[in-house]
Amino acid sequence: MRENEHSNISILKEIAELLNEETEIVTMLKGALIKFLNGTKFETGWIFFIDAKGRSELVVHENLPEALEFNNCHYLNKGGCWCVSRYRNEELKKASNIIECQRIESAIAANVGDHEGITHHATVPLQSGQERFGVLNVASKDTVRFSEEDLALLESVAFQMGSAIKRILLTKQEQEMALVKERNRLARDLHDSVNQLLFSVTLTARAGIEMTDDCDVKETFKEIQHLTQDALTEMRALIWQLRPKGLENGLLEAIKVYAEMLGLKLHVMVSGVLQFPSRIEETLFRVAQEALNNVRRHAGVLEAALYITVTSTDILLVIRDEGRGFVIDNNTKLLSMGLQSIKDRAKSVGGTADWVSEIGKGTELLIRLPY
Repeated sequence: MRENEHSNISILKEIAELLNEETEIVTMLKGALIKFLNGTKFETGWIFFIDAKGRSELVVHENLPEALEFNNCHYLNKGGCWCVSRYRNEELKKASNIIECQRIESAIAANVGDHEGITHHATVPLQSGQERFGVLNVASKDTVRFSEEDLALLESVAFQMGSAIKRILLTKQEQEMALVKERNRLARDLHDSVNQLLFSVTLTARAGIEMTDDCDVKETFKEIQHLTQDALTEMRALIWQLRPKGLENGLLEAIKVYAEMLGLKLHVMVSGVLQFPSRIEETLFRVAQEALNNVRRHAGVLEAALYITVTSTDILLVIRDEGRGFVIDNNTKLLSMGLQSIKDRAKSVGGTADWVSEIGKGTELLIRLPY
């Protein structure tokens, strides 16, 4: 066996060990890319994730020259790109030399820093079976073409990366399924125990009102009935949050039913087609739940409006009420649990959450999510 073949096998084994570690996808890819560059003649590399709509995102890069790293990798993220275009058209099947790269050429022409002899690159798709994730690009100083041996090594590493991405995604999917199962179990337990007890207290208080002629006792039972009914409503809302029913009938139907359960009159206006990935749909539902909870608890009104606008790239969800409103302190980093939950949920899928509120003039929540 030739020395370079032995070296290649060794680096592939090291990368395989690294990819088998339990970690986040981006962290895993970063470590594997560093290991690959350190063990081969490739000097720099970057990875694009490309979604089902063909939108690319630069997720990992290492040892980029100044020109390509300029302004948060501006030139790697903008303009035409042969490898991404071929990938989108399902024409990129194996490791290939890129004779012309418009993005590298643009960075060099802009004269924003030293390109360190990086003028061309090789590319390879990241995939596992028929499932595709993006592309891995590598380059070396003063290298226009890479050999068949170099490209074969690049394909081997891309195969390992694709398999590792798939494994991590499957693990996360299993964890999410386990979490849903546990939520369902807890929701059933709450419904069968605490929920039923509260309902029994409500009936007992109602009976107590009918059985006594003492006005003070009647008022006490009425207060117990009122408080228990509030607790029952809160409990049902909690059970809904653990196990959202109605999503199988569509997002809007689930939100409407939830608002009705809270005793809110909800005006709904929609622009665009509501067809989202399941994760986006659940995020929208959870955000709407929390926002409607806030209306019921704090706004002092029983009416709200919900607007959903869908474009080709994102979703805008607006929930507005004309209730008490509140003062927004821009100098504090502390938010209420409800607002923080909304912000965190939006951020978890790459979105944003903002709100506008004024005392006596209500509150408007604005959620924007990419999809």
